[in-house]
Amino acid sequence: GYQINASVPLKKQLWQQTIKAKILNQATVLKLAGKPINKMLYWSKKVRSGDPDNYEGRAAAYYWKNIFPFEEDFIRDREGDAPNQLLNYGYAILRAVVARGLVASGLLPTFGIHHHNKYNAYCLADDIMEPYRPYVDYLVLRIIHNGENFYEMSTSIKKQLLKIPVLDVFIENKRSPLLVGIQRTTASLAKCFSGEMRRIIYPEFNYEIKRV
Repeated sequence: GYQINASVPLKKQLWQQTIKAKILNQATVLKLAGKPINKMLYWSKKVRSGDPDNYEGRAAAYYWKNIFPFEEDFIRDREGDAPNQLLNYGYAILRAVVARGLVASGLLPTFGIHHHNKYNAYCLADDIMEPYRPYVDYLVLRIIHNGENFYEMSTSIKKQLLKIPVLDVFIENKRSPLLVGIQRTTASLAKCFSGEMRRIIYPEFNYEIKRV
């Protein structure tokens, strides 16, 4: 019952932590892609409870414009041009792993801390996967850099995307598979709802990962 009775201020603080972690991880992906990070670190510091200033949106706009090595500006859109279909596929895998982690931690994926939609049974999964999305982005970036034809969802590309659950993440300064990282994150979230913890444990994208 802790989750359902969670106060609005608590949910807003948890969203603040989530967006800070997401923007920091996006900044690292930009660095690994050899791109300037502009104000990303500043924006992550400025995120307030509930992110009323929408630093998430500002950071995303800059990030998507700069992450890929294309001449023209990339637009992130589910129905958009390649490599959007790779991102969609990767995020769907990530979302499933997060939803399972939430259930295993005794949480209901339906009740989000930020996302609300009565037609979406995975609002909380959509919230909690945010800081993990950059791991998918980086994998897609590597696929592009390896010169694969990313306009088609080949078996080779699907195989690489299906490895998302076992990608390395650094969480609490330890290397672990993304799957295990997500379990740490969802367990910490359950403790935030029950009042045993104040922070969600999110991964930090680590610079040990090779630049593309």
